[in-house]
Parts: sequence; C-alpha cells; structure tokens
Amino acid sequence: MSIAAIAFTVEILFTRWMSQRGIPVTTQLLARSLGQVVWIAPTIAASGLAIFATRRLALHLVRGFSSVSTWGLYFLSFALLDLATATVLSFTNVMFTTLAAGPLLRERVTAARWAGTLAGFMGVAIMLRPGTDIPLGGAAAALGAALCWCGITLSSRALTRTESTRSVIAWVGLITTLCATPLAIYFWQPISLTDVLILAAFGLITPTILLLLTEAFRAGEASAVAPFQYLRLPIVTLAGWLIFAETPDATAWAGAAVILVGATIITIAEARAPR
Repeated sequence: MSIAAIAFTVEILFTRWMSQRGIPVTTQLLARSLGQVVWIAPTIAASGLAIFATRRLALHLVRGFSSVSTWGLYFLSFALLDLATATVLSFTNVMFTTLAAGPLLRERVTAARWAGTLAGFMGVAIMLRPGTDIPLGGAAAALGAALCWCGITLSSRALTRTESTRSVIAWVGLITTLCATPLAIYFWQPISLTDVLILAAFGLITPTILLLLTEAFRAGEASAVAPFQYLRLPIVTLAGWLIFAETPDATAWAGAAVILVGATIITIAEARAPR
C-alpha cells in the first residue's frame, strides 16, 4: 500500500507535467484507458469473447461510465489545484460512498461511519471557506471525481456478487476506451513525438496502481493495510513543495486534517466490518 501511495504520486506528477506541456486531459484519459486494455489483452486473448458474457450489462455500463468520469475529473483537478489540496479532496470519496451505500445497497451505516462522514464534510467546509484562494472550479472537479468514485465502489460491490474479477476488468477497459476516444478526438491538440512517448509510459504505468492495491489487501489484514493509503498526502505534499513550490495555508491544513480523520475512521470501520 505504501508503494501504491508512491505510484499515485507518480501518476499525478505525470498529469501535472502533461497538462503543463499542453496535452489535454481527455488525451491523458484515453492513454490511461488504452493502458488498461493493453494489460488485460492477454486475458481476453486466452478467454475469448466469453469473458464479456454477462446478464448485468447495465451495471457494467455504470461501472465503466463511473470510471471514465472519475479519472477525467481527477486529472482535471490536479491541473487546476495544488497537489495537496486535490489529494485531500479526493479522500472525500469514502464519505460519499457511506451516504450512498445505505439506500442503494441496503448496507448498515454504523455510527462510526456517520461520524467520519460528518467530520469529512466539515473539513471540506473549512477548506472551501468564503474568501478561500482555492479555485472553485478545481474544487468542483475534485469533489465530482470523489462523487463519481462512489459509482465505481458501489457497482463493483454489486458486480462481484455474480461476476468474475476478470470480467469486470475487461468490461471497464472496453467501456472507458470507447468513452474516452470521442472526447480525445473532440478536444484534440497536436502533440509531439515526445508527448506520445510520455503518454505511452503513463498509460502503461498507471494500471500498476490497481495491482498494488489488490496485492496489499491480499497480503495483509484490511484494517491494518487500508489506512496506509493516506500516505499519499505527505508524499504528494512533499513533491508539490519540492517541484512546484506549493504550500497550502494554515486553514487549508486544518480542513485537511479534519478530512483525514473522517476518512480514516470510515476506512477502519469499513475494513473491520463483518463480510
């Protein structure tokens, strides 16, 4: 999980670098989607079209659309915000998921999860206080990405009850690529050969994050492993300070601390919940 936190940092540094080079976010999104397809191609080749056999097409579509929306908004948020702020706001996905899990999946939302959710949204209110220097467009993109992440989490929980992991991943790769392609074409900007190589490296590296997260939960207890994902914040903050001279103000740090407390409470409660 610690290595995954570093991989997340590498990903967002790539997105910031590519945005500064003038590569549209939609092109970055297509590169990421194609990278997923490359990674699952051997599985598709071995299984054939049978891997796409399903009776839950609508849910696969929700999972795929949620994924492409999440990553598009996520990349955009890092183009508009400082790295630490965008990272902290991305952690609100656990709060949105808690709110949605009860009515949509009929899951019991415990007192700990409610407390973590309220704390998280209090932290957001502190960070986005009136007169803040945080661009509201960037904050909206970050919170939109976190909200769309609920679609990924909730649809994945529902799909794994009847579908194989390989089938879910194959459908995600297919749908995200089909969605990202027209967007990339519409917002296309000429890029150099160097940019093409950067996009290729980006697309092939980013799927390792999913692999690292999966192996982290396979190797250790969820309640012990999950909180390590929040190492992303100090690593990203250090990178933002060293590379881009970004330093959030004291009030932003106060809001970030409250969000992290709320997210950690929910993460631990979720990890310890009986299955």
